[in-house]
Amino acid sequence: MARLHVVTGKGGTGKTTVAAAMALALADEGQRILLVEVEGRQGLAQLFDVPPLPYVERRIAVGPAGGEVYALAVDAEAALLEYLDMYYHLGRAGKALDKVGAVDFVTTIAPGLRDVLLTGKVYEATRRKAHGRLAYDAVVLDAPPTGRIGRFLNVNHEVAGLAKVGPIRNQADAIMGMLRSDVTQVHLVTLLEEMPVQETLDAVEQLEKLDLRIGSIVVNMVRHSPLDDESLALAVKEKLPAAELTRGLRAAGITATKEMVSALAAEAHDHAVRVGLERENRDRIDALGKKVTELALLPDGIDHGALFDLAEELRS
Repeated sequence: MARLHVVTGKGGTGKTTVAAAMALALADEGQRILLVEVEGRQGLAQLFDVPPLPYVERRIAVGPAGGEVYALAVDAEAALLEYLDMYYHLGRAGKALDKVGAVDFVTTIAPGLRDVLLTGKVYEATRRKAHGRLAYDAVVLDAPPTGRIGRFLNVNHEVAGLAKVGPIRNQADAIMGMLRSDVTQVHLVTLLEEMPVQETLDAVEQLEKLDLRIGSIVVNMVRHSPLDDESLALAVKEKLPAAELTRGLRAAGITATKEMVSALAAEAHDHAVRVGLERENRDRIDALGKKVTELALLPDGIDHGALFDLAEELRS
């Protein structure tokens, strides 16, 4: 059973929201879930309406089934200091390096090391034990977007030019082993639009070449058409009967002028074209043969209550 859920998606698809909802959905009674972000945006704090997250695991919510959700914002510099203390016992010396800017210098000139540090903290949290059992029943990672996810998760390649042997190389190998095991699944969030779907298709191909397991494709912000297929076909051809449009307007208490009927017909046409494009993009996703999960568009936006609604959708 997967215990590390990596959530990625093109910017603007709602991947952070989906990651948060997934953590809530996994929080069964008595379970502890850790929700991690690594991009320094403090998106989780904004979603849950809590103060900015420090480099400390902090409880931020109780799931709909009674489990606890903890959150952590992983900072590369703090992770490096922790790594230096853990493997080299530098302690105060490591903090002195931070003060003179050495830590920032190292993570800037060696971006591959930065990703190893970020994924390394997730690796440690996923495997950590307390009182004879796992500290967390599952970890959900709000990962970088699809355009960078392959490089971010391919830590072995990123450290190849930095270290052939030693602790850094050993940690990269251990992280890669966990990412490629049954413990980990990568979930991709998309909208039914051309660019997000194409990035999703490209990312799936890239991740599978790295022997990483795809969990599900999450189609977010889904809108269901109020028109049946016959009406959609007529709307595309701009052949919806004016009499029916007039009756509909009057039933809604709207004066059915000629201009109003024309405007409604034009709106129906645009809607039908959009539905057609969305269906084409959904067919492209279905052709992947992966598990697909739909989350409905919430017209009032995302607040604390909406997160729980999405969590219930994921649980079901």
